[in-house]
Amino acid sequence: MSSLNLDATFAALADPTRRAILARLAAGEASVMELAEPFDMSQPAISKHLKVLERAGLISRGRDAQRRPCRVEMTPLLEATDWLEKYRNTLESSFQRLDALLEVMKAKEKNPRKTKSEGEN
Repeated sequence: MSSLNLDATFAALADPTRRAILARLAAGEASVMELAEPFDMSQPAISKHLKVLERAGLISRGRDAQRRPCRVEMTPLLEATDWLEKYRNTLESSFQRLDALLEVMKAKEKNPRKTKSEGEN
């Protein structure tokens, strides 16, 4: 995935209204009017959100007579997930090493070794 595509995906996902629209579209396609229904905003405002999502490739619009249904496009979401997964794996590995180190430190704390002078008395 190119950096520009990834930037557009995350910029589009940064807004809670756009995330809610995507969540709704995950259940199936919907018209602009149907998407605007649960929000306290005008249809032009919803249309602006849809344009951002469309430019990011997160949705597409079809044509069904007079109706222009919107549908979610999974490819950009899957690409963003793959990008995030790489970092999650790296962080998880670091946390596992940290956990192992902490376990060693706890074990040393519970069973401190006797120093030579202590063992000689």
